[in-house]
Amino acid sequence: MGLRKNLVKEALKNGQAQYGCGFGQLRSQEVVKLLAAAGFHWAFVDCEHGGFDLETVQDLCRIAPYVNFTPLVRVADLQYALVARALDVGAPGVIFPRVESPELLAQAISWTKFPPVGVRGYGLTPVNYDYAAVTIPQAIEHYNQETMVVLQIETETALNRVDELLDVPGVDVVMIGPADLSVSLGVPGEFTHPKFVAAYEKIRDACLKRGIAPGTHNRSLELMQMWKEKGFTFLGCGNETAMLFERASAIIKGISAAPGPV
Repeated sequence: MGLRKNLVKEALKNGQAQYGCGFGQLRSQEVVKLLAAAGFHWAFVDCEHGGFDLETVQDLCRIAPYVNFTPLVRVADLQYALVARALDVGAPGVIFPRVESPELLAQAISWTKFPPVGVRGYGLTPVNYDYAAVTIPQAIEHYNQETMVVLQIETETALNRVDELLDVPGVDVVMIGPADLSVSLGVPGEFTHPKFVAAYEKIRDACLKRGIAPGTHNRSLELMQMWKEKGFTFLGCGNETAMLFERASAIIKGISAAPGPV
């Protein structure tokens, strides 16, 4: 397959909605195939709150291109080794959590790009591009262009600095973290509170002004429908365990309610 386009990044640039979910518990490539078959475009592989180690991340990233799926690794912290290694094992993009400093954001983005654009060390091998005949200059140009950077805004401080943060070159997407943002705003879990909705709309408008895709991840389908109607295009809902549990619960509830032996 060689060097591959980042399909989610390309679609978002064209204003198309891209649907995803959280993914942080079930260590199986089959989940990637299942999500892709269901119609999801991306998932964030959660190395902030989930328990995946780097070998699991590598397995998930390796299978994804064969089913046109985009796994984005949410690193645990903004550290060079965490960012660069996620990319080296095949992640087509990274998610930066809890960002509040434009200076740190700029530094973290530099870790995702090879020189002269950034400072990422070159450690790619033919494994990264399916043993195709790719030169180092070709790989550098390709990955500098296709690697996706997702910024999470999760605090009132980040909200107040949204213009400074989004003026940092290299941000492709914003994924608002609703739980932490609601807590920071003093309305924990009140995802339709006027103060919370106003924050979302402020971030959305700042994104659209700069050609950055506005996005969020929520547990509620109804909330995601609302944010889509309000112009968000990077839309994540639920996670792999929640979807399995909800469907399993619905099946048992349905069987139990049917006439017959108790």
